[in-house]
Amino acid sequence: MAIRPALIGAALIGAAGVLAAAPADRGPPHQGDVPQRILSLNLCTDQLLLALADRRQIVGLTHNARDPGLSAVPTLARGLPQHHGSAEQLLAANPDLVVGMPARGSAALAALPDARYPLLDVVPANHLDDIYRAIRQTAAAVGHPERGDALIADMQGDLAALPRPGRGRVAAYYQRRGYMTGTGTLVDDLMTRAGLVNLAARLGRPPLAQVSLEEMVAADPDFLIVESATDAVTDQGSEMLHHPALDHIPRISVPQAWTVCGGPAYARAAQSIAAQIVRHDGGGA
Repeated sequence: MAIRPALIGAALIGAAGVLAAAPADRGPPHQGDVPQRILSLNLCTDQLLLALADRRQIVGLTHNARDPGLSAVPTLARGLPQHHGSAEQLLAANPDLVVGMPARGSAALAALPDARYPLLDVVPANHLDDIYRAIRQTAAAVGHPERGDALIADMQGDLAALPRPGRGRVAAYYQRRGYMTGTGTLVDDLMTRAGLVNLAARLGRPPLAQVSLEEMVAADPDFLIVESATDAVTDQGSEMLHHPALDHIPRISVPQAWTVCGGPAYARAAQSIAAQIVRHDGGGA
């Protein structure tokens, strides 16, 4: 997943969630035992459930599931139950499968020491293969493995058709307050897919580092990749991204909701990045 300053935990939002009444921690249901009451503890698992489960199976999504600034599919979450991660809400939901990233170790679960429920721990995705693994894992657990296979096939088809227009040029994923996303992240994986080189690798920076305006100007990357929410100045954090010293660097704008989680929106983000580079180079829409 993309790493960002104010939302380092955004992909773990709802980790204060927990479960309902079942006798033992049995792990995910076995094949043939299809869960009928599934609850998500996490923004990222919200989106996996919306893509792979029947709506009637979902008894709880996090309160961020309908937020268009965070969720890639907010309209799909309309009409489905939401929770804020309280033990009371989760007890009332009475799930027979709890999905999280991870599901274990939440504060609400700790508040219910005698409760044990089937859990599915989904590993956060920092690379495309991780996304495919999470899709297969979730699809199997909710009883619809064929949907996982179909979703992966669609993504693979979309990504296979993409060009690599970056041609080794350098890009920086620059965020509010001067944070830059480094290597080993989902954004870095997207850059590589588009044929770009991450400035963070050139500078030897960790997965998340604060880079001053002066440092960015000196590095002079070929592109700045920014969250579309910062296309306009809304506060001091976004104001620095619009400093005149950066005006000459072409922008690639991508919605945060497409990169905050490793999920189906990866293909949309990759398509958008590639298309914007092509347009910059004069290749049309």
